[in-house]
Amino acid sequence: MAAPPILSWEGLGLQQGSGWLFRDLDIHIAPRDRIALIGRNGAGKTTLLRLIAGEIEGDKGKRSVVPGTRVVTLPQDPDFTGCTTLMDYALAGPDAPPRHEVEAIAGQLGIDMGREAATASGGEKRRAAIARALASEPDLLLLDEPTNHLDLAAIDWLEDWLGRYRGAFVVISHDRTFLTRLTRATLWLDRGSLRRREIGFGGYEAWEEAVYAEEARAADKLDAKLKIEAHWLERGVTARRKRNMGRLEKLYEMRAARAAMITPQGTAKMALVSDETKTKSVIVAEHVTKKFGERTIIRDFSLRIQRGDRIGLVGGNGAGKTTLLKLLTGELAPDEGSVALAKTLSGVMIDQQRSLLSPEKRVRDILAEGGDWVDVRGVRKHVQGYLKDFLFDPGLVDARVGTLSGGERSRLLLAREFARLSNLLVLDEPTNDLDLETLDLLQEVIADYDGTVLIVSHDRDFLDRTVTVTLGLDGSGRVDVVAGGYADWLRQRQQRNAAPVKAPPPVEAPAPPPPPARKGKLSYKDQRDYDLLPGRIEELDGEIARLEQALHDPALYTRDPARFASLTAALDKARADKDAAEERWLELAEQVEG
Repeated sequence: MAAPPILSWEGLGLQQGSGWLFRDLDIHIAPRDRIALIGRNGAGKTTLLRLIAGEIEGDKGKRSVVPGTRVVTLPQDPDFTGCTTLMDYALAGPDAPPRHEVEAIAGQLGIDMGREAATASGGEKRRAAIARALASEPDLLLLDEPTNHLDLAAIDWLEDWLGRYRGAFVVISHDRTFLTRLTRATLWLDRGSLRRREIGFGGYEAWEEAVYAEEARAADKLDAKLKIEAHWLERGVTARRKRNMGRLEKLYEMRAARAAMITPQGTAKMALVSDETKTKSVIVAEHVTKKFGERTIIRDFSLRIQRGDRIGLVGGNGAGKTTLLKLLTGELAPDEGSVALAKTLSGVMIDQQRSLLSPEKRVRDILAEGGDWVDVRGVRKHVQGYLKDFLFDPGLVDARVGTLSGGERSRLLLAREFARLSNLLVLDEPTNDLDLETLDLLQEVIADYDGTVLIVSHDRDFLDRTVTVTLGLDGSGRVDVVAGGYADWLRQRQQRNAAPVKAPPPVEAPAPPPPPARKGKLSYKDQRDYDLLPGRIEELDGEIARLEQALHDPALYTRDPARFASLTAALDKARADKDAAEERWLELAEQVEG
């Protein structure tokens, strides 16, 4: 039997301007729910999260919360106004967590809470906000883009913490890997309505495609306008996925070709490249070393980057990604070795410049300098048609930038920069604040780009779908050069770090020690459940991961609807069994410890 909800909204509605942003929404959150909140930029995800938190009032509906439930929000853009240090922010307000709890979590995250808020980086502010939220011991945690500005080590830590967390959470994120690993249910906010399915994000895309296909069939009985809209939704989503699957196959071929040019030790075969390859080279780094004071940031690094390469740079904050990027683009000179750039190289840098988009300007001013036409890499396009290419409503052409959401402004910046004529594209954390459909679009645009691409990103799934070569930095000065994406780099790193273990000589196994004395007495059946349930929970985890992976196939529903239905039912049952097993084990653990 499912646990009763700790928080509910019934008949929720919110007006925006002269219309409804959404209405008649029903939301029920149980004590151990792990929910992904999905929707396009501008659909109202952050607003819905604030309504769940009780930060704003709905225009319609009733919010109910079980007394004593502690609801805590991790905002997308924490407000540090009036805070001298990061610790001041963490301890501000009447609902501030205990200082020692904040310090404990901050220590695990590697953040100095005494740092001045005014000079702290985006990553440091994000860690401080996480420390405040997690130290508050929430029963329900609301997370708005929690991985923004975090490095890979911090994302791994947060995933591990949430995996062990006993409360419920609702999360908005563009990080597919993060969502797939952690969520067990999905709330899909789409065109003012809210759907719920008891599947994690791993099964979301197949579900989305099935819903759009059903809408397209139903639209055959409706008027032409609805039919066209449903046709676009179903065909557009399906077609984009099919195109991207084709691009992924091409990407794998490019990786295989690049792997032939890289030694097992991860350095480019500089002396063995053919003349044809040399003529394609746009950046050649040979035995590059860069130091700051006594610290060596980059040590003896060599790489030949070819025209059309997609290079991903990964590593923790402070590992040297920005330094290496500046070395490769000629912005910084090496202390030893050399970096040669092709004379014809013309680059465009896309970084986190949203603040440079003036709020008073119109969209047309940003893209077409106030006119109707925009030059897109030498090809003249109407500004409204170009907006559609980047998933904008063409009617937004005269909207002020200040009225756009953060994600829409990021998308507008991408549209402006991709229009420029160039053969080198440098992307610094391009995925922040983008929704999943825009990430698909960005993947598509990068795949079709004629030139060379350098990408700094912590989005593991995006790198796996996009880059041909990964440069991995660990902060020691070493740069691993791996043909493939993030997963390929991580696999090579784990293999290298796995120390060979000598098999010890066979000895007679000692008698097992007696079990530790229990503080509470259990019956025979309870003791058996207490001992066996952890193994059962691990088995169910494996089964859930297997089923989610199978449902991740975007063509499964179309190819075999019966199998899709049976897998979905099996996944729902496995999740319910796991929840029941966890609840049972927690009850027994409390009895033992009590």
